[in-house]
Amino acid sequence: MLKIGVLGAGHLGKIHLKCIKDIADYDLVGFYDPDTVNADKIESEFGIKKWNSLDDLIDAVDVVDIVTPTISHFECAAKSLKKCRHVFIEKPIVTSLDEARELIKIAGEANVKVQVGHVERFNPAFLAAESSFDRPMFIESHRLAQFNPRGTDVPVILDLMIHDIDIVLSVVKSNIKKISASGVAVVSDTPDIANARIEFDNGCVANLTASRISLKNMRKSRFFQRDAYISVDFLKKELEVVKISDVDKDVAPMGFVLELGPGKGTKQINFDKPEIKPLNAIKAELESFYSAIINNTIPPVTINDGYSALEVAYKIIEKINQTASHII
Repeated sequence: MLKIGVLGAGHLGKIHLKCIKDIADYDLVGFYDPDTVNADKIESEFGIKKWNSLDDLIDAVDVVDIVTPTISHFECAAKSLKKCRHVFIEKPIVTSLDEARELIKIAGEANVKVQVGHVERFNPAFLAAESSFDRPMFIESHRLAQFNPRGTDVPVILDLMIHDIDIVLSVVKSNIKKISASGVAVVSDTPDIANARIEFDNGCVANLTASRISLKNMRKSRFFQRDAYISVDFLKKELEVVKISDVDKDVAPMGFVLELGPGKGTKQINFDKPEIKPLNAIKAELESFYSAIINNTIPPVTINDGYSALEVAYKIIEKINQTASHII
């Protein structure tokens, strides 16, 4: 059993506390939150010990779960790693690439496990889709959210789009060749809606759209590859796989038959909508971190994965800023 402490007891921190309480392999030692009023409330409501000192809590555990505002991620993670504690850190990993590079260095010296909370990797619909991916060549993602003041201190790219950036980077095994992007600030001081086009060396193109000023919520990605189309609905947790195959004349077709034209034969279109088993993605990622520590394996979402997603996010922000400056 590993002793774990949670830093941050805001909206997401409370979810982490609830999940950890349900994981028998963790011994939840307590949490730290600088907001004493909120900390008192959480301690009373959850029956979990609040700590008045961040450093004292870090000293008392094996694992530190960082769910604080992004601006404090580096300080919390650096302190924990320098004391050789395993660290789970929410996305985005830190606020800048310089901080991320420094954190990678500290983590390497500490020789401990670090996992980044890109939770969509554990979405049951995406997990069910992974076996179907085979060199996707076009990806289209829409992550639209109704307006919520929480998160508007950063561009929508770091708030929402970074989820899909990480998903795309995990699926496309190729270097990035070119990034194009545009975005606009509508209700905050940073872009609230943005679109990015990422071109890879292997020919794959990913078109990502993120908005936090939409009338409805949507979190859907579509993957197109040779002879297949895969649709992952992260919000509804649904998966649809459409595959094209040769027609087996000895077997009654299970889908539609597509006539390709004179002399080109026919293809069979098969539709599959697998049943997705319910899964608490946050609980699953925390369980996977425990497994990586105990079994000395590589965490599913590494600190380098977190860095890569942040690097692409900042390149997109840079492209948007360049576009805006040209307009001005």
